[in-house]
Amino acid sequence: MTILRQKLGLSPIALVTGCSSGIGLCVAKGLRESGWRVFATARSVASVSELVEQGFEALQLDVADSDSIRRCVAEILLLTGGRLDALFNNAGFGVPGAVEDLTREAMRYQFETNVFGAIELTNAVLPVMRQQGYGTILFNSSVLGFAAMPYRGAYNASKFALEGFVDTLRQELYGTKIDVCLIEPGPIVSEFRANAAKQFSQWVDPSRSFHAKSYYQMSLRLEKQGSVAPFTLPAEAVFKVVGRALAAKKPKVRYRVTIPTQVFWYLKRLLPSKCLDRVLLLASGDEPGVSYGRNPARRS
Repeated sequence: MTILRQKLGLSPIALVTGCSSGIGLCVAKGLRESGWRVFATARSVASVSELVEQGFEALQLDVADSDSIRRCVAEILLLTGGRLDALFNNAGFGVPGAVEDLTREAMRYQFETNVFGAIELTNAVLPVMRQQGYGTILFNSSVLGFAAMPYRGAYNASKFALEGFVDTLRQELYGTKIDVCLIEPGPIVSEFRANAAKQFSQWVDPSRSFHAKSYYQMSLRLEKQGSVAPFTLPAEAVFKVVGRALAAKKPKVRYRVTIPTQVFWYLKRLLPSKCLDRVLLLASGDEPGVSYGRNPARRS
């Protein structure tokens, strides 16, 4: 198996980003329990300290910072003798808001982590994998990487862009033994909604927006504590898929996690675009009862 072509007696080595909570932490724990040597990274020093307390080899990594990427990769290669079997690009977040309310600064902030950071980190480890002759690079995308929903424009665009980069990279690595995979989760138990609520407060002023009434519905969804969307799965569901991809002789190009992701993948191919728009509007959870084609901000 490609990723298990390890040197005699040595555990395979993985770098996982965004390990402060949720999917990243779950995958890091799962890989460690499966015999991997895991370098778990997080942006904040406090999160790194927590990872160290949990027994991880943990490093500070802000993928929106080029210097941080260079330092982190250099330290890992120094500790491993220049080996790295797998990279899981997981770090990411969402900046909610209607497209017309997104400033250039907000969009750039979204892309720095979700797109540019993942690609720059990948480019930093590719020479190592080329030299050793194998490796697996996984990118955590989303159902929103191929099926857009309202008030998620920056996040939708970042995941669409990421998938475009990854599809191109896969073609450019054709003929090598370096595998590139997209993990496409749907709803997963995580801190994503709570973090998105903070981002919304930072970047959007609802009182000045045409979409104020829809934002009210969106805020209720983001701030609900203890509730989960239908078909939500625990983060372990993503780890199981990551594990399958890393163990496969020929990993799939895409791994779709959760029923909504599977359903929307097929609906995108079967339905006319405007019909799909209606389904996605109804599924978004931000505009309950809205009639297709009518803006909720117009309703009295």
